[in-house]
Amino acid sequence: MSYHVNEKGYYGQFGGAFIPEMLYPNVEELRQNYLKVMAEPDFKKEFDQLLRDYVGRPTPLYFAKRLSKKYNTKIYLKREDLCHTGAHKINNTIGQILMAKRLKKKRIIAETGAGQHGVATATVCALAGLECIVYMGEIDIARQAPNVARMKMLGAEVRPALSGSRTLKDATNEAIRDWINNPVDTHYIIGSAVGPHPYPDMVARFQSVVSEETKWQLKTVEGRENPDYMVACVGGGSNAAGAYYHYLNEPSVKLIAVEAAGKGIYTGESAATSVLGKEGVIHGSKTLLMQTTDGQITEPYSISAGLDYPGVGPMHAHLYETKRAEFISVTDDEAMTAGLELSQLEGIIPAIETSHALAIFETKKFKPEDVVVISLSGRGDKDLSTYIDYFKL
Repeated sequence: MSYHVNEKGYYGQFGGAFIPEMLYPNVEELRQNYLKVMAEPDFKKEFDQLLRDYVGRPTPLYFAKRLSKKYNTKIYLKREDLCHTGAHKINNTIGQILMAKRLKKKRIIAETGAGQHGVATATVCALAGLECIVYMGEIDIARQAPNVARMKMLGAEVRPALSGSRTLKDATNEAIRDWINNPVDTHYIIGSAVGPHPYPDMVARFQSVVSEETKWQLKTVEGRENPDYMVACVGGGSNAAGAYYHYLNEPSVKLIAVEAAGKGIYTGESAATSVLGKEGVIHGSKTLLMQTTDGQITEPYSISAGLDYPGVGPMHAHLYETKRAEFISVTDDEAMTAGLELSQLEGIIPAIETSHALAIFETKKFKPEDVVVISLSGRGDKDLSTYIDYFKL
């Protein structure tokens, strides 16, 4: 069985491009060109050089000694929080801005939830000298004010999404509307492994640098390329897609995807898509989606602005259905406690998204000889006000 996308844009039964006719030319242009462009030696050279000199790759694979001692196993952190702009998001935006330039686009749009993807998009637009418009839910604009300020400083226009839950889903809807209205000169940089084909595959390929580096870094420190477990938090799933990519067809590597259970899976305030989701279509792809019995999308909730998405990328829906990945749901309280613990044991303040992945050690037991790699997807600067309010710091 393959866990990669097939030529029709599907992972098993999930994926595809369910889009209005008016969007077809935009998506089709990208589909016909993305693999060709990514294979060009000039593209690869420029991409690799920017990842090295601008983003700061390779990111370290850090052995978390005190955390490992506490949980009696070997825990390594893949330090995506040390990337320029503070999260893994920049890997994908660098790739997509180079793609947009080769497709002769003059204007960039994006959606953002926690603001990290918005900042990463604004950053690469400044780098490339292209106009940048970022759609962001009104609620997220309020809870991620520092990131909004960063986007504006980088020259982007931040447009609030005022409909629905006024969070990530609604920002995505607004961006898609913009793209329909500006089909010729605009490229939409989707920030997660979601959306119509070829986006989930393209984003996963740009993020696959995470698992590519992990392989040779582990070889150096452990004498083997493969960990026993690769762990990542999952909202839409770009960080997990990158962390898993080179291990998808390595059955010895167990994949763990950690979702946001919010205030509890069955409280009505959750984003645990694997448990609560049914097959449906959102933002152009067929995937697992939280919805009512008559197919209306259910509002997700998480303390983490980057995980409150009602669906999950089609690659992850397939990994869940085939049981290739184990999905674990973590509550707000468990995540916040794990974030504080990493801060105090290792001197690393993680993004609240990442804190969800770190919370699994309280419930899941590992052997002392197990090598567990966690994708530390982002740093906690953007979440300080949430940490402050939660812990009354």
